[in-house]
Amino acid sequence: MSLPPDLSKEGSLPLGGKARSAKGAQPANRSPSPAAPPEVKPERLLEARDLHAYYGASHVLHGIDFRIDRGETVGLMGRNGMGKSTLIRSMLGIVKPRRGVVSVWGSPMTGAAPYLVAQRGIAYVPEGRGIFPNLTVRENLVMAARAGPDGRRDWSYERVLATFPRLAERLGHGGGSLSGGEQQMLTIGRALMTNPDLLILDEATEGLAPQIAREIWRIIGDIRAHGIATLIVDKNYAAVTAIADRNVILVKGRVVFDDTSAALLADRDLLHRHLGV
Repeated sequence: MSLPPDLSKEGSLPLGGKARSAKGAQPANRSPSPAAPPEVKPERLLEARDLHAYYGASHVLHGIDFRIDRGETVGLMGRNGMGKSTLIRSMLGIVKPRRGVVSVWGSPMTGAAPYLVAQRGIAYVPEGRGIFPNLTVRENLVMAARAGPDGRRDWSYERVLATFPRLAERLGHGGGSLSGGEQQMLTIGRALMTNPDLLILDEATEGLAPQIAREIWRIIGDIRAHGIATLIVDKNYAAVTAIADRNVILVKGRVVFDDTSAALLADRDLLHRHLGV
């Protein structure tokens, strides 16, 4: 609807309702609207409270409380079958917990589809690696490329290849033709291409030759230094404690230890009792 002629011109009806000619009128002295402040994320990145999970009738997780903060590196330890992978899979939505709460950056994500959890900035390097064997190294990397939840693109294709020079030499090779160590590098590189806030590595160096395992630990250290939070599952407790800020030990689906690496290394009885070392 068009305005009447006497109201259609800017300045013909100033504030207060008193008509005044536009001639000589001074523009209102308004301060510019302040820009909206950027979203400030909480320190708590991933948290599980009173988490219970089952496989069929088997009760695997018994009321676990777990947390990882922004930029923190946490080692998740325990003998085989104690619930480490189940805890990870329950927090990622792969296993649906029967009870308890999972939150990412303070938002409830209990039982959410895994892709929704990933979109919140969590990348997963599973046990067994999970690469696409029929795709080339380049294709495995490029198909995962995206900005992080806040628009960051710190981990570009070029940066991943600079971090993993072995992959740069094998870009046209099929994923299934790579060695075990190269496949692990490819899986980590693919995860970094999503520019995550948290990188989860389940059995980070399992089955790798010692020289390749040392290279993987070096790379994990570089990732940590660049501010990405990391959750590491690995049987090499010495390597995990050397890099982790904090360590959590599970026994039969319950947390029996949650403290610093220094505190864990100082308790030789606990190490022997729960890790067999």
